[in-house]
Amino acid sequence: MRIGIFARTFSRPSFEEALDAVVGHGLHEMQFNMSVAGLPSMPDEIDPALADRVREATAERHLKIAAVSGTFNMAHPDEGVRRDGVRRLGVISGSCGRLGTSTITLCTGTRDPENMWRRHPENGTPEAWRDMLTTMQEALETAEESGVTLAFEPEINNVVDSAQKGRRLLDEMRSPHLKVVMDAANLFDAEDPARRLSHSTEIIYEAFDLLGDDIVIAHAKDVRASGEFVAAGKGDLDYDLYLDHLAEAGYHGPLILHGLGEEEVEGSVAFLRERLAGKAR
Repeated sequence: MRIGIFARTFSRPSFEEALDAVVGHGLHEMQFNMSVAGLPSMPDEIDPALADRVREATAERHLKIAAVSGTFNMAHPDEGVRRDGVRRLGVISGSCGRLGTSTITLCTGTRDPENMWRRHPENGTPEAWRDMLTTMQEALETAEESGVTLAFEPEINNVVDSAQKGRRLLDEMRSPHLKVVMDAANLFDAEDPARRLSHSTEIIYEAFDLLGDDIVIAHAKDVRASGEFVAAGKGDLDYDLYLDHLAEAGYHGPLILHGLGEEEVEGSVAFLRERLAGKAR
């Protein structure tokens, strides 16, 4: 496994300078967001010349774009918002070849109309699942046309809030273009006694048992018992357990750092390098 990072961790006047910051920390893989190139995360259009510049700049620095963000609220209560998200996803998927990547990351969304990362009491309803499923099917049709892979992430505040629901989504979609982003920190819920960090062994085992064969990207952040997300190495997550399960699942891709400030990057990179070196002995 190799350590990577969200490129948008580094706020710079140009995307080239942000890429320099990635390389400056000895990292050569990243998850890209179009906001790094001065566009909205989900833009109306992407100038082919800009996409070419991004690909050329990454190649010059021996960087790889492991994935690009295509996140929008797939379960938004307004159908128009969902359809607009699918349209914008098509803009990104159509540019992946020029950008030099074939994976787009997603979330399954929430019924909250204002914040796609906020939990909503209707997330568990059949209606929310139906709307998310319809949106995912449309998104997959776009992905298939462009030959890209969509990778969703089970998150406690979204409709797919567990490994079990992630497995259900994969089984219902039955598409080779749909895969999983694994982030162990997102498997825990401080509000649910059955999903607290004290049950980490069982929860992580179940997640990899259900989803291990479908992982294409792994994220690296941390979580405290209180439920607060923090930089890798600053929380209570059993990282040795997480890394062991990734290795046992045959995952050899990047560990993408996120959820941290630029001032925390050096410490989190050192933390992961130490853990990975220990596994290699």
